[in-house]
Amino acid sequence: MKTVLLHGLGQTAQDWKDVVCQLSTSNVECPELFSSMGNEISYSRILANLERQYSDATEPLYICGLSLGALLALDFTIRHGDKVASLVLIGAQYKVPTLLIDFQNLLFRCMPAKSFYNMGLSKSDTIKLSHSMRSLDFTSQLSKITCPVTVLCGEKDRANLKASKKLNELLSQATLQIVSGAGHEINKDAPEAIAAILNM
Repeated sequence: MKTVLLHGLGQTAQDWKDVVCQLSTSNVECPELFSSMGNEISYSRILANLERQYSDATEPLYICGLSLGALLALDFTIRHGDKVASLVLIGAQYKVPTLLIDFQNLLFRCMPAKSFYNMGLSKSDTIKLSHSMRSLDFTSQLSKITCPVTVLCGEKDRANLKASKKLNELLSQATLQIVSGAGHEINKDAPEAIAAILNM
């Protein structure tokens, strides 16, 4: 089984390093989600790249995604459920809250460009990508996900706690874990919690 780790917006594949070093398998991939986007960045293009990357996968995929990565993991599994053995969804939304995205974009617009240097995307591309996610809503398609799912949320991740609890109710094979003391970026705050789940 191949483990695929999908990073969030404001992160790069490097942000999984503390998780990867604690995994019991070496069959792990951490795709750089923004690396080949050029000037046409959008959620749909990132998803299409991911679909191309794993279209010929012959071994079951164990997908773990954080935030944007969790949205992609959900979407990919809805479309290609036969390829996915299990999911770990961290700080996940299944219906993107428009007000939250708009507020986030307002904050991005106020931030200096240099704040984005280590995020894998420029300021304008970050805003473009966020805007392209405004209409995502997987509510009516969640029944297509039949594999086991672990929904993870940091105790301090108040923006995603309610959605995580609701997602756990909506997915028939899901279990919910609240990670004590962690915020949104559990791969940085509590990598051992993610590794323990992936090593099961």
